[in-house]
Amino acid sequence: MFVSKSIQSDHKDLIHDVSYDFFGRRMATCSSDQTVKIWDQGEDGEWSCSASWKTHSGSVWRVTWAHPEFGQVVATCSFDRTAAVWEERDGECRADDQYKSWIKRTSLVDSRTSVTDVKFAPKHLGLQLATCSADGIVRIYEAPDMMNLSQWSLQHEISSSLRCSCLSWNTSRRHPPMIAVGSNDRNSSVGGKLQIYEYNDATRKWNKVETIAMVTDAVHDVAFSPNLGRSYHMLGIATRTLKIITMEPLRRDAALSGQTGLTKFELRQVADFDDHNSQVWRLCWNVTGTVLVSSGDDNKVRMWKGNYLGNWKCIAEMKGDGTRVDMENRNSTNQKDVNKSQVPTRNYRRQSDVTYHTEMGPPQGTMNIRRSDGWPTFNTKKDQSKVNIL
Repeated sequence: MFVSKSIQSDHKDLIHDVSYDFFGRRMATCSSDQTVKIWDQGEDGEWSCSASWKTHSGSVWRVTWAHPEFGQVVATCSFDRTAAVWEERDGECRADDQYKSWIKRTSLVDSRTSVTDVKFAPKHLGLQLATCSADGIVRIYEAPDMMNLSQWSLQHEISSSLRCSCLSWNTSRRHPPMIAVGSNDRNSSVGGKLQIYEYNDATRKWNKVETIAMVTDAVHDVAFSPNLGRSYHMLGIATRTLKIITMEPLRRDAALSGQTGLTKFELRQVADFDDHNSQVWRLCWNVTGTVLVSSGDDNKVRMWKGNYLGNWKCIAEMKGDGTRVDMENRNSTNQKDVNKSQVPTRNYRRQSDVTYHTEMGPPQGTMNIRRSDGWPTFNTKKDQSKVNIL
C-alpha cells in the first residue's frame, strides 16, 4: 500500500530528474528552466520548497546528492557542457535573497559537449564524482580535501566509442569499483549500448570488462542494485523495455587479489518487460535492492519485485495523476485474455453455434513446481503419516 501526494513544483519547464537524499527527507528537482529546487519534508509529512536557484545556462539534466558524511552537497549537469557542485551553508546566504544558502563550490568545464549524467561514488570510495557526456567520455573527479569542495582534480578519463547518456556506480564493497555506462547512440550497427568498466588497483586504470550485447536499444537510464551480500551484481536498464540483468563474476578471487587480469562475468537476463508500451525513462531501486521502480512515456510508474527464484513481476502501478491501478482485476483480465487467445487447441467441434475446445497442456501463466533435493516425500502406499527425506 502506498500513498501519493501531489506537489506544485513551480518549475516553468519540463522536470528532468528527481533525487532523494540518503534519508529520504529531502528532495532535489531539476528542469529545463535552468533551475534546481530543494524540498524538505516536515513533521506532518508535507513537502515545502526550501531553496530554488538558477544553476546553469542551459537545461539541467540531472541532480544527485552526496552521502551526508560529506555534508549537504548536490551535483548538477547541464546542456551548457558543465557540471557543478553545490553546498548548503548556513550563514552564507545573502540578506536580499533567502534562496542563496546553496553556494557553488566548483564548476567542472572539461566537457566540450552536453554533460548528460553525474553521480557521486559510494561512500567507501571517498568523495568522488563521475560525469558522462555526449562526446563519449566518462570523467571521474575527486575532492582531496572534504573541507574544501572548491578543489576537484580530474583523476580519470574513460573514452567510449559511443555517445554516453547515463551512468551508475556499483555500490558493492566486496568487489572492485565498477561503473555501468549507457548510450543513446542512434547508430544501430554499433552493437551493445551498455558498457561495464572496472577499476584495477594494480594498474590504477579503468578497464572495459563487458559490453552487454543484449542491449541494442537506446539506454535512457541504468542503475546498479544495492548489494547486501549477494555474490552477483544486478542491473536495471531503461530502454524501449525494462530489462534486469545479473552479472556473476567468474574470476572473483583474481580480481580481489589485485592481479592485472580483468574480471569475467556470466551475464543473464532475468527480466524484460514491455508493460509501459513506450520508452522507459527513469529507474530507482529501494535500499535493499529488492524492489525496482520505473517510469515511462505511458504516464505510469510501476513497481517490480523478484522472488527467491529470481522471477520478477509488477506488484503496483500508479497513474500520473496519483491514482493506483487495481492489479488484481487487471491481472485476472489479462489472464482471461491469455487463456482465450494464446492457448493452442488440438481439435474442436461445432454444435448449435457453440465451439468446444480441447486444450493442449496447462494455460500460459501457470507455474510448474519442480521438486528439489532434500524436500520431504510421502510414501502413500505404506503410511501417509511418515515423512522420508531423500
